Amino acid sequence: MNNKEGNNKRGGSRPNSSRSNSSKPKPPMAKRAQGPKKEKPEVKAAKEAAEQKIKKQNQAPKRQKAADEMRLNKYISNSGVCSRRDADIYIQSGNVKVNGNVITEMGYLVKINDVVNFDGVTLNPEKKEYILLNKPKNFTTAFDEGQEFRNVLELVRGATNAKIGAIGRMDKNTTGLLLFTNDTDMIRKFTLPNQKSSKIYQVSLDKNLKFEDLEKISKGLVLDGHRVSVEEVSYIDNEPKSEVGLKLRTANVKVVRSIFESLEYNVLRIDRVAFAGLTKKNLPRGNWRFLTDQEVINLKNI
Repeated sequence: MNNKEGNNKRGGSRPNSSRSNSSKPKPPMAKRAQGPKKEKPEVKAAKEAAEQKIKKQNQAPKRQKAADEMRLNKYISNSGVCSRRDADIYIQSGNVKVNGNVITEMGYLVKINDVVNFDGVTLNPEKKEYILLNKPKNFTTAFDEGQEFRNVLELVRGATNAKIGAIGRMDKNTTGLLLFTNDTDMIRKFTLPNQKSSKIYQVSLDKNLKFEDLEKISKGLVLDGHRVSVEEVSYIDNEPKSEVGLKLRTANVKVVRSIFESLEYNVLRIDRVAFAGLTKKNLPRGNWRFLTDQEVINLKNI
């Protein structure tokens, strides 16, 4: 009887068991992190081909460049408005027109006689040249003085094929620094009456300059109804009082001569020793040189 009871106890159910019911659903396991799916080689190749096609849409088809053609970015760079790299940016932005049509193609070829409009301004493709000459005597900037005196352009012949002109005028007796360029904006800038660049002249007179006349010049004079302001005037150290240094802004040598002639002095010689920060250092009389890029930047920033 006892064994029977014991067997019943062992075989009985356990209603209060703490073990979880196996029939309950288990929580889902966290998914493992998966890397990016690898593209199939044929899909990757198709994408690269599509990208190359899009990249080449803005490029002009390659063809043999003619003798009278040049790349559009070079045309723009030669005009002096910006570098070739910056020109590419303007072209892609749609700011450049050729013969009235907007061009966005990189490497587009233009001819010299094409009309190129850059951001609303028509360009001149001729490369800007800047040449500094130390002018000797018996050469003039004028073209109407007959054959007796030669023109200063003879002294810079062969330096460039560009059509350059002198900034300011010089007669046969005036020597010193004379700047040539085909940059019409710069020529206009340095010939305006209110331009800000200083020039220094050494003036040789037929007699000693009186001190009271030196003071009159330093205070400014009225010539032909126009007031001429002088920045500095002084005697030249270790020279006779007939040698005078004059600093003013005009590029017109006639004004320098008129200052002293108005006070009854005869001007024997005028030598421009400095022009807008440029000097005659390492530039013998009759020789010329191209300006450096930094010198051009300095002139444009005056």
